[in-house]
Amino acid sequence: MNHPKRLLLGLIFVCFFQLGYSQSSEMSMEQAIDYALINSPEIQDALLKVQDAEAQILQSKSTGLPQLSANGTYQRYFKVPLVPLPPEFTGGSGPTEVSFVQKNNLTGSVNLDAMVFDAAYFVALKAARSARNYAQVELMTSQRVVRQQVRDVYLPVLLLQSNLAQLDKNIENLDALRTETAQIYEAGFAEQLDVDRLTLSLANLQTERESLDRQYQNALRALRFTINYPEGQELSVSDDLEGLLTETDTEALAAKVDYNRRPEVRLLDQAVVLSDYNIQNFKTQYLPNLRGFAGYQYQYQGNDFQNGFWAPTGFVGLSLNIPIYDGGFKRSQIQRAQITRSQVQVQRNTMERLINLEVENARATYTSAQERLDDREENLALAQRIYDTTQIKYREGVGSSLEVNQAEQALYTAQTNRLQALYELLQARIELKEALGWE
Repeated sequence: MNHPKRLLLGLIFVCFFQLGYSQSSEMSMEQAIDYALINSPEIQDALLKVQDAEAQILQSKSTGLPQLSANGTYQRYFKVPLVPLPPEFTGGSGPTEVSFVQKNNLTGSVNLDAMVFDAAYFVALKAARSARNYAQVELMTSQRVVRQQVRDVYLPVLLLQSNLAQLDKNIENLDALRTETAQIYEAGFAEQLDVDRLTLSLANLQTERESLDRQYQNALRALRFTINYPEGQELSVSDDLEGLLTETDTEALAAKVDYNRRPEVRLLDQAVVLSDYNIQNFKTQYLPNLRGFAGYQYQYQGNDFQNGFWAPTGFVGLSLNIPIYDGGFKRSQIQRAQITRSQVQVQRNTMERLINLEVENARATYTSAQERLDDREENLALAQRIYDTTQIKYREGVGSSLEVNQAEQALYTAQTNRLQALYELLQARIELKEALGWE
């Protein structure tokens, strides 16, 4: 399939993709990432760089192809130039000046210039193809950055959404308990203080929900901005924190580091290749280059356009350029290019060390996050049992509303801590996979 057809199919896919999202305002994290990979300005800029690299290849190819040009000139002398004649030509009696041109001069020509041999041309062509590979790896790097950005703004939305859902459930339960306590108070088996405490707790939860909802809307706006979602259109998230932790991560904890999975390393590898071509290009400048040329022209001269004459001219030739001495200029260029290559290699070695550090830190963070979640889940189960027990005691008249209130606050804290630990575990897992180069 040729390039125009691929481009057309790509545009059709994009149109259907965007049309599908225009009809649905709910996205999973992977759908949000896919949307951003199409609409993100960073990705669009990286795609344009790839297209520019393709154009550079065509540009490099064209310099080695024969160059054909045609031109024409017309010149009219309103005063023709005169050339003085020596006396021996005129005998002392003839004209002392003569003109060798006519008033009207018309010339048309066709010229051909072609490369016969130039070693730098083939190196430049390989370098242009390598530059395209570099741009493609840059695109992959941009895609990785966009994925990270979307995940970084998507997870807080999930956390806030889960907190809101939990808070709504707590408000519903507390409102039911307040209603039940008010009925008990009316029957004379509870104090007004019990009702007031529950009313105050309910008001605090509702105030907390309003604040949390504002944070949720701010997080949604950040998500819209990151994926370049249209302003004014509704957007919601369909994932949940629990569902994102269904897969196991044992492999990631023990997997061997593969540096080639990281686009940053591949980018530096391409930079080394480009440096090698740069060195080769400077070395080829020591070699001679040969070009061929040809031309044909037709010239008309005359004082008018009826009694003049036509003068055809044709020629072919070769042009040979042999470098001899440049004061060490090319040698210094080669030395600088070699230094640049060494610098890139040092950067690559440093990048490997950084990746090793990232992976080790990410694994340690993930293990700690998993242990923290296990602890928080045990604490939540314990807080739930205490809360249930205090409610039973309160309903049976052997417990106080203060105990219920304290157990209630401990339960809310345990719920929040558990959701935060779940969020931190998700973050740690994503950071570990990103450090390993897993998408």
